[in-house]
Amino acid sequence: MRVRLAGIIPMENGIALMHRQHVKNRRYEDYYVFPGGGQEGDETLEQGTIREIKEEFGIDVKIVKLLYTLKSEDKEEYFFLCEYVSGELGTGEGPEFSGDPKYIDSGTYTPEIISKQEIKNTFILPPEIKEKLVEDIENGII
Repeated sequence: MRVRLAGIIPMENGIALMHRQHVKNRRYEDYYVFPGGGQEGDETLEQGTIREIKEEFGIDVKIVKLLYTLKSEDKEEYFFLCEYVSGELGTGEGPEFSGDPKYIDSGTYTPEIISKQEIKNTFILPPEIKEKLVEDIENGII
């Protein structure tokens, strides 16, 4: 069972997302995702989320609460509401930024803040989580 962890990070009246562009050998080549990745070793879901956000965005966050989950036969995904603590967005040093040939078809990774008003017009994967996020923004929860 694969476990994926992701953060939903409100910043500057928007949400911090990873813009994936020029992706090869995938269904989509231009889209946004919530920062995150796989759980490693014996870390908790929260520890893994914090680590992944630091690697991808270069910022420190604290976990506020678990917002959403997605489960399928072979994967579980956990989406945590996070609070920005410190650091400069865009200074991540994860493997996707290393020039490692393993990521050659993965395209580019660009951290961006999308305004809360534009979230509903932005192509974000997974769509089920985007729908829940839009609803929570419209209801003033996020």
